[in-house]
Amino acid sequence: MSGEAVEGVRQALDSIYRTESRRVFATLIRLLGDFDVAEEALHDAFRTALEQWPREGIPANPRAWLVSAGRFKAIDGIRRRARFDSVEDMTEMVEAIPDETVPANDESIEDDRLRLVFTCCHPALAPDAQVALTLREVCGLTTEEIAQAFLTAAPTLAQRIVRAKAKIRDARIPYQVPEPQELAERLDSVLRVIYLVFNEGYSASSGPSLTRVDLSGEAIRLGRLLVDLLPEPEAIGLLALMLLHESRRTARATASGELILLAEQDRTLWNRDQIREGSALVTRALAQRQAGPYALQAAIAAVHAEAPTAAATDWDEIVGLYDALLGADPSPVIELNRAVAVAMRDGPAAGLAIVDAILARGELRDYHLAHAARADLCRRLGKTADARASYRRAIELARQGPERRFLEQRVTGLPD
Repeated sequence: MSGEAVEGVRQALDSIYRTESRRVFATLIRLLGDFDVAEEALHDAFRTALEQWPREGIPANPRAWLVSAGRFKAIDGIRRRARFDSVEDMTEMVEAIPDETVPANDESIEDDRLRLVFTCCHPALAPDAQVALTLREVCGLTTEEIAQAFLTAAPTLAQRIVRAKAKIRDARIPYQVPEPQELAERLDSVLRVIYLVFNEGYSASSGPSLTRVDLSGEAIRLGRLLVDLLPEPEAIGLLALMLLHESRRTARATASGELILLAEQDRTLWNRDQIREGSALVTRALAQRQAGPYALQAAIAAVHAEAPTAAATDWDEIVGLYDALLGADPSPVIELNRAVAVAMRDGPAAGLAIVDAILARGELRDYHLAHAARADLCRRLGKTADARASYRRAIELARQGPERRFLEQRVTGLPD
């Protein structure tokens, strides 16, 4: 094979690695029963392909070839280590690895990916471990990339992943999709992990940057995967919600990274393709059965996205959707968001009464957005002293640089 042809094979293999490696990995976990063994087998398979494909050509089914090569490499590894174990142990380990002589079809491969998602998001794992393991094993991000995204030291993040894998192994957590009677509870865990990843990318919890594009992009990719594999209404609703929020990304901040409120954003910058797709998914989610929290939040986002101007927003519909959302998933944060919508529909005094009631209950006292909302309502009512006090409390609690600077500007703009 000529040098040019060899380079073509290498480029094809790079492309296959980007598109297929996580699928191959998911199947190898099922066959080999261990994350680390499967990871090693995956890399061995691609190294073997790099050696053989330039000589033999690209196989007709590269994915099946890589799964088979990874399986055989893992068996070779077990046999090499046999001198440290009894022959019986080695034989049992090899015989426990399924022999798939018939190449796996697309459906079985996708089932393996779904198994992997549910395993990484198992409720027996700590929430931060679920997020780290999902990004590492399902998305293929490196430990360093995940650590950087969450402002965590790489060794700390690596230990978190190691402990999660050990928990899966030691607790014998099954590598499977939950039974129908368990699916709703387990799906909630998966959706929560995906949304946590998205929120960290869309509105970073701390640090100098408002957003982290790579994380929100990974969350949307995970959301698409889940809808393809398991088109449940709440999975569809979550994907819709993420797309509708993501559609506003370029309008949310100035060129220097300063925050722009929704009402002040340039709507010509909003991504209309994402809005159309998100709105269609909302319709699909709401049509299936009683709407869940993600579908209802997506419906609220769709009302905002479809309004041609801020003034044209249908606040009555948004309040109604928040009423339904409070019924489906009552929480003080949702109540706070509803208060803001009520203020837009009925005036700032009506919204302030609700916010003050929430804070009087002791809820959200350390939530900077509650104090920021109260400050804005007081400002609109001319209660300057109250507005200034609430803005300052919000600034104390805010961890994100652009939000703090925005709130500081609001304080500066208040009349003496």
